[in-house]
Amino acid sequence: MSSTAEPTVVIVPGLRDHVADHWQTLLAEQLAEAGRAVRTVPPVTGERLSLDVQVGNLAAALAALDGPVLLVAHSAGVITTVHWAQRHRADVRGALLATPPDFETPLPDGYPTPAELADHGWTPVPRAPLAFPSLLAASADDPLGAPERVAELARSWGSRLVELGAVGHLNPASGYGEWPMAEELIHMLESGSTSAPLGATPTGEHP
Repeated sequence: MSSTAEPTVVIVPGLRDHVADHWQTLLAEQLAEAGRAVRTVPPVTGERLSLDVQVGNLAAALAALDGPVLLVAHSAGVITTVHWAQRHRADVRGALLATPPDFETPLPDGYPTPAELADHGWTPVPRAPLAFPSLLAASADDPLGAPERVAELARSWGSRLVELGAVGHLNPASGYGEWPMAEELIHMLESGSTSAPLGATPTGEHP
């Protein structure tokens, strides 16, 4: 396939099931309706907390595609993507990394403990620079990752940090739902203009 081929957008969810009103689900539907090639990595049905299973699931989804891809990852899907990038190669034109959790700091009650995450391979989180352009969209009040910790990940990975303001974990519980800025960030990655100024309303504010 030509190097100028439009990349397939690959949606990389976190450790969740299918959620109809999640912005990743809505984005995939909108892109498909516009005639865009888009694939969503299916939820793991077995050992969901196993990093090896999650990375293998992403690798299998990418191996089934021809041509370049652009990754759109959220939450634990960001950490899966970074671990995948240490083990595999593909024609990745860019990655949108939205609100990664800080798996190296204790999470709120109800989430995996540091010991569970370590036992299942998630930590330590890789710090090597990514081999493809990336934008890391960070929240000012994410309960799963303090801004300074997430900014440190962006620096380590060589990602441009996009500060979204107070958007929680950028999920339905935080009011997202649609996240219009995702398409703007995808366009920036595709055009190679990741250093260009962002729009005036980076959160894609909802009513």
